[in-house]
Amino acid sequence: QNALQMTATHSNYVDPNNLKFEEIKILGLPQEVASVTVSQNNVVQDYTPDITYDPATKVAVIKGLQLELGKSYTIKWTLRRNVNERFDCHPSPNATKEKCQQLGCSWEETGDPDVPSCYYSSSNPYLVKNIDYSSSGIIATLSLDDSRVRANEAHTAPISTLRLEVKYHLNNMLQFKIYDYQNPRYEVPVPLNLPSSPTSAGQDRLYDVSVQIKPFGIQVRRRSTGTVIWNSGLPTFTFSDMFIQISTRLASQYIYGFGESEHPTFRHNMSWNTWGMFTRDQPPTYKLNSYGFQPFYMALEEDGNAHGVLLLNSNAMDVTFQPTPALTYRTIGGILDFYMVLGPTPELVVQEYTQLIGRPVMPPYWSLGFQLCRYGYANDSQVAEVVEEMKAAQIPHDVQYVDIDYMERNLDFTLSPRFAKLPDLINKIKAEGMRFIIILDPAISGNETNYPAFTRGVANNVFIQWPDTKEILYSKVWSFLPNVQINESLPHEDQVENYVSHCAFPDFFRNATVEWYKREILEVYNNPDPSKSLKFDGLWTDMNEPAAFMNGAMGGCKNDLLNNPPYMPHLGYRSTGLIHKTPCMEGLHYLPDGTPARHYDVHSLYGWSQARPSLEALQDATKERGIVISRSTYPSSGRWVGHWLGDNTAAWDQLHKSIIGMMEFSLFGISYTGADICGFFKDSQYELCVRWMQLGAFYPFSRNHNEKGTRRQDPAAWDNKFKEMSKHVLNIRYTLLPYLYTLLYDAHAHGSTVVRPVLHEFVGDRTTWDIDEQFLWGPALLISPVMKENDRSVVAYFPDARWYDYHTDSDTGFRREFQNLSAPLEHINLHIRGGYILPWQNPARTTAYSRKNPMGLTVALDDALLAEGHLYWDDGVRIDAYEDGVYLLTSFTAKQNVLEITVTHQNYTDPNNLMFTDIKVLGVPSGVSQVTVSQNGAAIPSNHRFAYNNKLLKISDLQLKLGQNYTLQWS
Repeated sequence: QNALQMTATHSNYVDPNNLKFEEIKILGLPQEVASVTVSQNNVVQDYTPDITYDPATKVAVIKGLQLELGKSYTIKWTLRRNVNERFDCHPSPNATKEKCQQLGCSWEETGDPDVPSCYYSSSNPYLVKNIDYSSSGIIATLSLDDSRVRANEAHTAPISTLRLEVKYHLNNMLQFKIYDYQNPRYEVPVPLNLPSSPTSAGQDRLYDVSVQIKPFGIQVRRRSTGTVIWNSGLPTFTFSDMFIQISTRLASQYIYGFGESEHPTFRHNMSWNTWGMFTRDQPPTYKLNSYGFQPFYMALEEDGNAHGVLLLNSNAMDVTFQPTPALTYRTIGGILDFYMVLGPTPELVVQEYTQLIGRPVMPPYWSLGFQLCRYGYANDSQVAEVVEEMKAAQIPHDVQYVDIDYMERNLDFTLSPRFAKLPDLINKIKAEGMRFIIILDPAISGNETNYPAFTRGVANNVFIQWPDTKEILYSKVWSFLPNVQINESLPHEDQVENYVSHCAFPDFFRNATVEWYKREILEVYNNPDPSKSLKFDGLWTDMNEPAAFMNGAMGGCKNDLLNNPPYMPHLGYRSTGLIHKTPCMEGLHYLPDGTPARHYDVHSLYGWSQARPSLEALQDATKERGIVISRSTYPSSGRWVGHWLGDNTAAWDQLHKSIIGMMEFSLFGISYTGADICGFFKDSQYELCVRWMQLGAFYPFSRNHNEKGTRRQDPAAWDNKFKEMSKHVLNIRYTLLPYLYTLLYDAHAHGSTVVRPVLHEFVGDRTTWDIDEQFLWGPALLISPVMKENDRSVVAYFPDARWYDYHTDSDTGFRREFQNLSAPLEHINLHIRGGYILPWQNPARTTAYSRKNPMGLTVALDDALLAEGHLYWDDGVRIDAYEDGVYLLTSFTAKQNVLEITVTHQNYTDPNNLMFTDIKVLGVPSGVSQVTVSQNGAAIPSNHRFAYNNKLLKISDLQLKLGQNYTLQWS
């Protein structure tokens, strides 16, 4: 044990070269070597050897020895129990030495409360029995070494035989799945885009997989570098009915993703942090599991290569990061089904991940306009008033919302008498070029005598049921009882107790529910009584975690094992069990094929199951593309919905956190995102709201929204200076909408990111790996907002490229450096990256009018005087315009003194006879005496003007028709 005996068993030859053993290499050593002693005839020799240890390969090398050939020695070493190598054996709270030793683990307290005191000291009890390698993957049987099984309760007793399947689906994507092949278990019913049989070619695969036999582990290596990017041969692995745990070593400390939770930084803090995942009506709060469930991370390797990992599991889970670096997953049901994409760039990771889960939805053009909402509009005239005040202030305003106030007693699909004129108001603002979105909550009141949505739902058996009696499971959410006088001054809990009706939850997995839901939505749009028809353009699906205003159900939950499982992941309010603000876990669902499922398993899929039916219902009703904004999400939700970051607070820290949230949802394949501008809870403050309007002008989903009872915070509610500042920054947004729309097309067609972390474009620069107070729109526009009170400057990082100031068109000369930039209250710093061409259009108060305006190009030349860009254009509303090919795609390429405008896909003609009238070329090195326009190789007459000053060439009064090819040359 930790000793090497060197014995000269026959010593009758002395080599003349005085040979010595100078180096000993030890393979398979689990920990670092702390000390080495060398003794001869039991006398310790005086040595200070040089020791190195590589934890990834488990190799120790001892150098600097002088052990003479022909003599006998004993070499002993002690192992350093590096606390970072500890894996937590008691992840539940209140570990004690006694409990720890009962589990067969070691106990040693350290000064750091985050380091586990109870940790595994033996390897995991699984070994590989049979293994079969093929060109398309690996199949193996895992079995349990009974002598190594640790103490367990019934529902956490390890399953004795498991199957491992590894599939090499694509050269850049593999799957490994561990499951109980003798007893069927719940598997996530979310379809992924997998080839029907693996299509990877052995020699072109980016990865190699090996399986460790005993103890069991999986190792995935990047072939080009040899870097190990997954290594699960660790003591934690166990697989039982209600507790499944697996750990992996990580290739670096740079891990991004996992959600939905409010993270203080984009890169995870690896210092013993655990984050829970289980969808919940939980406003963004540090360490508390929130609305969505996103078990995906992206990791950087030390050399800047990137990979991504999805665990397709929907049961309540948590993940622990430790500085080893390593990651531990613990989930309380289902199976382990991992998908890994190999990048090798961060942007390619997202493209490969969205190829797997589905590309982000293409929003309509109008949904890129500025949007206004609040909870607590008293009546329709208050809504009309806000719309008129925005118009009078000339502030861009494309979309107006109503929250649940418009419903009668908060009942879905109804209209309150206080909003009797809402149908007329919607028709009026739509005639003026605006759009309208309404909210829908999933829960349906059951305390009504004449409520068709409920009656028809019962008739079609659409609601979640009790598993034993098959009766509807009722809880409480928003809807109030009929004929009660509501005292709104009472605390929320008392109002729920006294006035809120029983409600049922539609089970959106069932085909019958989807048909019922579409019918109810269609009837809101085309009500038999035209005075009640709401001609909405989008849907906002809230409360779909699903949320309840009580824990569990009316009459209480019955299955204590499911509601208080043996292992309770690190969620908020653990003592309440899984039913905190949600229905009972035994609630019965039916999957589309009729298979029964427990709420315990599919809870976190509720918002996902509502996403596709919502978009289809919207499109059936409006016959247009529309947009759905959902609060709860799961991998692939982005195919149908956008997402807002939930009920934030009017506080300065929320600006930075909104950037982190958007960048994370970029990784998750949801590109249409944003936070409630100026904050949802609490009264917003003047300067906070100004800075938030500036940042929010660069959210893809740009909406100002706040809570009932708080002050007005829409731009028209403040003073004239505020209105001017809002108008100014929104005009910049509207000018750049053709670029933003093109980025959303790129995301929808190719899976790239819209809100892009700086590291995605400059991964070779390690400084960018921690930048999360700035972000890019696509590859070319750098946004550096002020996010601290009273600041009139901002420190921004400029990676290695040319950066032009958006406002002045001048080359800043900044590169690979931090700069302190001036930022007066009315200013947000924006920079254009050299090498790119941005299409733009003159702004208007709504996109209905801005889409008719003259267009332009900003050509930002790089060091080699090159630049490129493109523009996607369609009618802005057609369903499946891209899929049906009904669009226009134009590419722009600048090289030295020539700009080529080339139509690459031509199947849409804009009725507004659009033209590029202005072109700015930034970074032109010397004066310009002439600009010519040609088509098909021949110069054409053109009455343009141009001016050159300080490396900026401005060409105006052009008439370049959108949809035609042109060449511009300056000399």
